[in-house]
Amino acid sequence: MISIMEESMRKADQPATILTNALLGASQSAGKVVPHRLALVPDRADTSGATVNTLEVKSRNMGESQNEVEEKKAEIITGKPIETEDEIELESLEVRLLLEGIYKRFGFDFRQYSPASFRRRLWKCMHSENLTTISSLQDRIFHDPAAWKRFLASVTVNVTSMFRDPEFYRSFRTIVVPLLEQQSFIRIWHAGCASGEEVYSTAILLKESGLLDRCRIYATDVNEAVLARARNGIYRIESTASYNENYKLAGGLGEFSDYYQERYGHCIMDSAIREKILFAKHDLVTDGSFNDFNVILCRNVLIYFSKSLQEQVHQMLYKSLTAGGILGLGERESLRHTEVEECYRPVAEAQRLYQRTS
Repeated sequence: MISIMEESMRKADQPATILTNALLGASQSAGKVVPHRLALVPDRADTSGATVNTLEVKSRNMGESQNEVEEKKAEIITGKPIETEDEIELESLEVRLLLEGIYKRFGFDFRQYSPASFRRRLWKCMHSENLTTISSLQDRIFHDPAAWKRFLASVTVNVTSMFRDPEFYRSFRTIVVPLLEQQSFIRIWHAGCASGEEVYSTAILLKESGLLDRCRIYATDVNEAVLARARNGIYRIESTASYNENYKLAGGLGEFSDYYQERYGHCIMDSAIREKILFAKHDLVTDGSFNDFNVILCRNVLIYFSKSLQEQVHQMLYKSLTAGGILGLGERESLRHTEVEECYRPVAEAQRLYQRTS
């Protein structure tokens, strides 16, 4: 499978063409602006008196992710959640029919995603489409290809940034890099890479550690639209200030600006970094292992899966790691109480870095 993936990604992109296409694709769809995030009305109150802005402050204080904050904001604006038994039963039926239909029609399996989180994302999508029922949402995405793309972008989790959780990268630099220095060739898998910022962060760290030239980084996601953005490596220049701050906190040895070129209000990641990364579609739910890896980073993905699906994915990740390989999870994820817990030892528990021992 890898040889096919490598062959399909081998062609080099032309930066000018990439930038032009990416800018057009990010701003236009059939001549209309397509928002990437739900537009929200400031300080709109729900029935309990809470406001959107108040919710954001409270959620931040509780340590919730940006995606969780957005989902709960959508609840306020759409008037969800529903309350009567009949409504709950009807919606549960609609959700089951929708997820089964999506699996049969498009091959995407959301049936074992965390129900509460996924319902909030459905409500958010319904609101953005000006629909009131899940059945009407199903009708639209089944018959309108553009609506399906919007739906997929809405329900897949794409929150990321350069050097997200800087302490994770600092620990990776000080603990994991010395282990990798013993390897003649290093394979790394970023599973659920979204738009690629964290993948480029890893590549930059490896370059500064003198390891990138003997690495191959595989970056996968279920969403082809965000994969295209990741492959292009083009990001808004306005984000670079926060990216540089994270880079410094993560122990960066130079300047973040050393790794991109500025063009037309965007930054394009350096080609020497991009050529070391192989981006390809892979579904953690339905696809299996495709190689043996020294490092697997699957961060802030499993929290959106049901317990049984988490176990399924953990088994697959375990089988994909070499003996002594490193697994990195998100800050709210853990190996505790999983079937593979005894197969690892923590090398940096606080940063969710584990080494396979058996």
